[in-house]
Parts: sequence; structure tokens; C-alpha cells
Amino acid sequence: MGVGIDEALRREVGTRREEAVRIPECAIDVRERIVRTKVRDHVFLIIDPLLRPDLTRLASATGSSPLTRFAPSPTGYLHLGHVVNAIYVWGIARALGGRVLLRIEDHDRIRCRPEYELALLEDLAWLGFEPDLGFEPLLRQSDTPLVYEQVLDRLRESTNVYVCECSRRDIGGERYDGRCRDRRLDPGSGSGIRVQLPDGDEVFDDALLGRQTQTPAEQCGDLLVRDRDDQWTYQFAVTVDDVRQGVTLVIRGSDLVSSTGRQILLARMLGRRNAPVFLHHPLIHDGRGQKLSKAAGDAGVRELRSARLTPPEVIGIAAARVGLLNPGESIHAVDVARLFQA
Repeated sequence: MGVGIDEALRREVGTRREEAVRIPECAIDVRERIVRTKVRDHVFLIIDPLLRPDLTRLASATGSSPLTRFAPSPTGYLHLGHVVNAIYVWGIARALGGRVLLRIEDHDRIRCRPEYELALLEDLAWLGFEPDLGFEPLLRQSDTPLVYEQVLDRLRESTNVYVCECSRRDIGGERYDGRCRDRRLDPGSGSGIRVQLPDGDEVFDDALLGRQTQTPAEQCGDLLVRDRDDQWTYQFAVTVDDVRQGVTLVIRGSDLVSSTGRQILLARMLGRRNAPVFLHHPLIHDGRGQKLSKAAGDAGVRELRSARLTPPEVIGIAAARVGLLNPGESIHAVDVARLFQA
């Protein structure tokens, strides 16, 4: 799976207007809930709204047989937060008659490990989530550096792409102020590459969170596409991949909402006419109100497997943490579509 970005854009159907797809706000079912539960030594606090998309309107927005993706990074073992994402990805894709692409987002060569990749594939198979595309052969970002180089060359033809030597400490926050934009620095070790973003708002309707307005140039400044360790960044790599692989529905956690405007803008700069539909789902939080993380070793699937839980029990626990099931209920991976169907 995967084609050149020019070919992907030629294949794109241009019957819709050249803007982010808008889903009317009446499509959103919001029921605020706070749930506090304890499983073994983990306390989970859910403060996100319990949300399910209107499938009829979502199908209208995405078109027939939408393509979404499950895109883990092999920087640690899968935890319950990944299982929640898999529930939403496979459940909504199957409910809409769509397909799921598996993509290994291993752009961070420093933190990614082969053993984590093998483990996440094993855990995914054990849970019963089977991708339609991207497994044989396995799609890895690390296998396509030439693709990103070619896209960056294309951007150089239409916008300001420049070398930046600033570190995170130099920047001191999320927004980059453009201090290297006009310095005409030469590429070298310890330098990154940025793309100048134009001013203006990006308005899109999230399938769960409703109307969103973001201003990427003010929010993050010029976008870092290659970091000081000579690695492609998340923002750049995922946007390029979603374009060339034809992803039409992006389903991910609500912690990534702030990335959406800049990714829509970058995709349009690459020539994409119709943005994918975005759906940001609730997260599982720990007892401190923080989202689960691999770094903290939270509720790993491997740990639950070792405790002799079955796949339906693990999926059921994850679904219950975000209110899709009642505590104590189980569900098989092949049945998660019913969690989103009336």
C-alpha cells in the first residue's frame, strides 16, 4: 500500500469543495460523564465526554468505504489507551463498511525498537484486530525516506523551506517565532528544517468535538519537518502518509486535536484538495488526571495477558473506561462495530 504523492492526488475525487469537510453540529451526541474505577493498582478517571458519532452523517462526509488507519509507534508496549483507539478505529470503520490500514510510525529512530514493533504486532493479533492493508508487507515510515525527501523538494518550489538551528530550549514553548527564517543558514549537523506556514484560520468540524478553529501560524509558527537529529517529524510524516495512502478518516485521541489545523494546512500545501474527516475520541486518564503513557508503564496489554485475561476481557476493560460498555462486560474485536451502531 502507498503510492507517490502526485499519483495519490491525481486519484483523489474532487467532487467536494476544496476545503475541510464540515459535519453539522447536530451530528454530535454529547453526554458528559465522570467515571472513577479501580482495576488492581490502577485508578482510572474519565473526564472526557462520552461520544459516539452519527454514522449516517459520518458516512456522508467520508464517502463510501472510508479508509482509516491504526498507526502505533514502536517506542514501548501497547497499553489500554491503544486498545481504546483500536476500538474506535475498527469499530467505526466496520460500522461504515470501511477499511483499516496498519502503519508503523517509526520516524523516531532514537526511541523506536524492533522488539517493541514485534510486541505490538503480537498484541494486536492476540486482541483480534486484523488490518485490511499494511500488514503484508508491513508499512513502516522508516522504509520510505526517499518519499519524504521528494515531498520536501516539492515544498521548496512553492514555499519558504529553511534551515533552523534553534533547540527547544531556545524556543522556550510550542510556538516558533521564525528567528532563523531569513538567516539563510547552510544545512549541517545539529540543524533542523522548517516550512514557513501562511497566516490564516483553519476551520474544520470534528466528528465528535464539533466545530474547531485553529490558526497554525500563531499556534505553532513555522513547522519543523526534520529535527536536529536528522529525523522526520511526526507532523510532517503523518501528513505526507495520509495523503499518499489515501486516508479519508483520521481517528485518534483527543490529545492530538491541536495538531489538526497544521496538518490540514500542510496537506493543502502539498496539493490535497479535500481534507480527511477527523474524529478525536476520549482518552483514559490515570488517578492524577493524566493520560496513560507507555513511558509510565501504564496498564500494558502484556501485563494483562500475563494476568490470564482473555482478549474480550481486555477489550471490554478498555471500552468500559471510556463508557462504551458497562464495567465487567466483555466484547470480541470482531464485534466492536456494535458499540457505535444504534
